[in-house]
Parts: sequence; structure tokens; C-alpha cells
Amino acid sequence: MRQGDGFGRDISTDRAGRTGAGVRTWLDRLIGAVSPSREVARVAARIRTETMLRAYDGAAGGRRFDGWRTSTTSADTEIGLSLPRLRARCRDLVRNNPHAKRAVSVWTTNLVGDGIVPRAATGDAELDAKVDALFKDFVEDCDGAGQLDFYGLQTLAVRMMVEGGETLIRRRWRRAADGLRVPVQFELLEGDHLDLDKTTALQSGGRIVQGVEFDAIGRRSAYWLFQHHPGDGFPSLRGGLASRAVPASEIAHLYLKERTQTRGVPWGHAVLQRLRDLDDYEDAEIVRKKVEACVVAFVLGQTPEEVEDGQSIAPEVVNQGGFAVERFEPGLIARVKGGTDVKFNSPTGPGGFPEYMKVGLRTAAAGYDLPYALLTGDLTDVNFTSSRVGLVEFRRLAAQRQWQCVIKMACQPMWDWFVEAAQFAGLLPDRPIPCEWQPPAFESVNPIDDANADMINVRSGKVTMPELIARTGRNPDDVIAEHVEWKKKVDAADLVFDSDPSKVARAGTEQPSVTAGEAPAPRRGAAA
Repeated sequence: MRQGDGFGRDISTDRAGRTGAGVRTWLDRLIGAVSPSREVARVAARIRTETMLRAYDGAAGGRRFDGWRTSTTSADTEIGLSLPRLRARCRDLVRNNPHAKRAVSVWTTNLVGDGIVPRAATGDAELDAKVDALFKDFVEDCDGAGQLDFYGLQTLAVRMMVEGGETLIRRRWRRAADGLRVPVQFELLEGDHLDLDKTTALQSGGRIVQGVEFDAIGRRSAYWLFQHHPGDGFPSLRGGLASRAVPASEIAHLYLKERTQTRGVPWGHAVLQRLRDLDDYEDAEIVRKKVEACVVAFVLGQTPEEVEDGQSIAPEVVNQGGFAVERFEPGLIARVKGGTDVKFNSPTGPGGFPEYMKVGLRTAAAGYDLPYALLTGDLTDVNFTSSRVGLVEFRRLAAQRQWQCVIKMACQPMWDWFVEAAQFAGLLPDRPIPCEWQPPAFESVNPIDDANADMINVRSGKVTMPELIARTGRNPDDVIAEHVEWKKKVDAADLVFDSDPSKVARAGTEQPSVTAGEAPAPRRGAAA
């Protein structure tokens, strides 16, 4: 049916009373009298909008959505307004909340482990060996602070990213007098060094967004950095603090990119309030139990005269001024004047405290993209199957962030800087020197079954032995060289081990000897 709404509009409703959109309002008719084509476009736009609102329940209105505050701002706008407070709160939780600290440690361990190892991959075996040997020496001297090696810098960079949202890695060229064979080192900077308030358009057609400068075609050209950390408390550093541009070629910006954003946010941003509430709830429960433990019993009963005088808790303690000081302490029996009856305190149970904490920590684990068992160490409800399923999914996510975030944004730039510095020093030829990255292998949940599966995959041709060795984080060439050297020593000592397949079969029986130059004897059942 059709009815008016009191504002000059006709509203179509169906039998259920729902409003329709295919109706001309008085404004539509007025526009139609002047320009029929604009009236058609106006009605069509309103129909599309209202149809969309009807199609998605999440876009509907009503009282259920009144408190839902949303915006259509860009990722950079949202981050610029919230980043300092998010970063400060996440760091506070990591300092004081064991579960937030655990989340940062778990992610750092699973993304870096012992280190993400590069290997030169030029295709020239001699050159690859030379580059790898040079990098092995460089690993120990690459930290500008002189405390960590290359893999320690990886660990710290990832930890800073998870906790604070982003890490800046700056290339520092060194002079010959510094005594470094490869004249370059790396310096790690927290995201606070990047000037968040530096946002403007440039006459060249580029722009600066929260301290990151882009050229006219959208490439990063510079980073506006503070010389000192803005949070340093030294008076000499606070005065005249101003950012200055550092070429983008000297900076590697490590952060998790979830939208088309310029800056990163702490990984625990979605559960800050929940972790804080869990802390408050646990503190309140502890205080309640302490208060209950202070009072053991009350001695009650009084005379009419004492009622007029009022009651007081004994023993009464007075200070030097004669004023009464009331206090509770563990094991106190509160005595009321004229007390003749004893009532013992009955402490209450924890109620739903354990269940609430478990649910809250599961929410926190989801916010950090971690399995609950890894975040809390609670394995009470975990069996072998559920543990393996959870770890498989988590490791897939960890591998994705290793390759698309850590390796791409941090490891590869550092390798390129190493190669460029080595070529500048004349240690390597002036040609492209790519590398292959090998993250550390994840520990097997069921090593025997996994080893059998690896053997079947190699024998069936699904994977090669070098690929399988590389998954463990080792260089296949190094493994082969070790096998050759070990076999020489074992043969010289006339020893036979079950691990030598050339002499002992898998079943433990001795392999038939083969004279050099002869073909091995055919297996039973094989064609001659």
C-alpha cells in the first residue's frame, strides 16, 4: 500500500510494512518538471542505496546499531590519530602483562628462530662459495652497536615490530679507519623516530605522509627521522628536536601491511582493552580474597548501654595523637563491645573466575593470531590431533609473514646493502648477486611419521633431496661435503654404521659389495 510520511513523500510498503524505494517524492516531481533525466538519475541512485541497505543486514539501521561508531577514513588517517597511544599501551602491557609479553616472544621465536639464513644463488658455484664465506664473516660485525650479530638483529627487529608496530633499519656506511672488511653496518630504530606529524603536499607532485616522503609516482623517496628518540628524558635532547630527511635507499621499513597503509600498528591492538580488563578482574579477585582472609570471626552481642555508645572493633589501636586507627590483618578476630556470640567468616568461592579468565585469554590469543595453547601454555584441553591441526594453521600464517613481511622488508634490503658495500670495497665482482633465504625449520610434532613421509616424497620424485635439506635450514652443499668427509674417516677406520645405506640396508642386513666399475647385482624379482 501507499501512505504519506508527513514531509511531502509517498512511501511504498508491502504487506509486512517494510518501506520500498521505487516512489517519487515531491522533490523528485519538482526536479522532473525541470529536468526529467536528472529525476531519473536521482530516483535510480536512491533505489540502489536503499536496495543495498536491505541486502546487507550489517548496513541496516535501528536501535541495535545506534552505539556502533564507524568511519570511512583511510588507513593512514586512522593510524595517525591512534598510533602513539596504541604503541604506548601495547608496550605497557608487554612490560606488565605476562600474556602480552608471551605473545611477542612466541611470534618472534616462530618468525626468526635461530635466524633466517641467506645463501648466494648466482649459479656460479665458486662465486657462491666466495660470497657465502664473506657473509659468514660479515655476520659478526654488522651490528652498529657492536652487541648482536646478523641473526640477533633479525630477532630484535621482529620483536620491535610485533610490540610497537614497526621497525626502521638504517644503513650506516663506515670508513676504512673503522677496520671493517665490508664497510657497512646496520642500526635499528624504533618507529618513534619517524616524525608522525610530518604530513604535507609537495610542490614536486609528491607528498609526505606521517614522516614518509613519496615522489610524484608514489615511490618512497625519504624518511623524516628524529636524531634522538622523542621519549628520551635528557634535557639536552628535548630542546630543538626536529626531524630531517634521510634517503629511502638508506632505510628498510619493517611492518605488517594489512591495508594500503604507510605505517604499522602493534600486533596486539585488537585486544588491548580485553587484556587490561583481565588484569583488573584478576587484581579485584586477589584483593577480595585478601580481605576475606583478614577476618576470621566476629564476637557479637551487646548491652543496651553499649548500643547508645555505639560499637567499635577491638583491639583498638591509637596513634601518638590519641586518634583511633582501625586496621585489618590476616587472622584478625573482630571483637564488638559486650560481645557474647561468635560468628565465623565464610569465604566465598571463586565463582566463574577460572572460566572467565580462560575465555578472555582465548580472545586475546585470537587477537594476536596465536593458538591458545601457545599463548598461555595451558595444555589441559589439548590432544595430539587438535594440537597438530592448530599448529599447521599457525605455521602456515607464520610462513606467510616470514616471506611477505620479514624477508621482503628487512632481510633482503640488508643483503643488498652487504653486496653493495662488498662490491664497493672490491671484494665481489660488479654483477647482480641474488640469494636464497632459508627460514628455520619448524619442529616436527610427529618426527617418525614426518621422516617416513619425507622419504616417500623423495623416492616418488615429489621433492628433491636438496630441497628437503634446505627445509631444515641447512645448505645442501655443506651437508654433502660433511657426508664425504665423514665417509672418508669412517672407511679409514674400517667402521660400518647402520646409517650408511651403501653398506647396510634399511632392514639392518649387509649390502652386497660392489666392485668399482661393476653394475650392482639386480634385486630379487628384477629383470636381468
